[in-house]
Amino acid sequence: MDLLNELLTTDFRPLDRKAADLYLSVVAQVKPDALHLPTPCPDWTLHGLLRHQVSQDEGFAAAARGEGARLSAWRGGDLGDDPLAAARASADLVTAAFAEVALDAELALPEIRDGGAFPAALAISFHFVDLVVHAWDVAASIGAGWEPAGELVEASLKVAAIVPEEGRGPGDSFAPSVPSADGAESRERLLTLLGRDPSWRS
Repeated sequence: MDLLNELLTTDFRPLDRKAADLYLSVVAQVKPDALHLPTPCPDWTLHGLLRHQVSQDEGFAAAARGEGARLSAWRGGDLGDDPLAAARASADLVTAAFAEVALDAELALPEIRDGGAFPAALAISFHFVDLVVHAWDVAASIGAGWEPAGELVEASLKVAAIVPEEGRGPGDSFAPSVPSADGAESRERLLTLLGRDPSWRS
């Protein structure tokens, strides 16, 4: 079974919830005066990154309900006065939506492919890897730890391996991949595959 077929037959929903817990555990450490800080995503401050993830959660939830074709469904994230509460609410929203969708349903993901759709199993894997890596982005921004479980890293590496290089750039979740050091551990290889410099600090 090749990698794509493996991903298409894997139920990522339990891992996605664990990735959300990892992400939320880092967001819980963000202080209000840190929201202006830069992040490893050069187009986003920490506020912008947190808002992006809320928007992504809401977009994926809309897609699971069959309402994801409109780009506006992916652009409405709002942190309000409590970024952690907003992050928790959007995580719960997308978890509930994923729980109701069939894994072979076609989900519209217009930010990834204009007018195209992906099987829900694959779409959920995209959301999953977003959470794992954005958890590092937030942690790096505030100087916090990032300790994903081994199962999250190994599953993320499989998803990252199928993310095409084309289409990565300013304003996107992932930058072009960068070389990893010889003998780099799995966590570092994941970051470099998705365009992160593991030594980045704000």
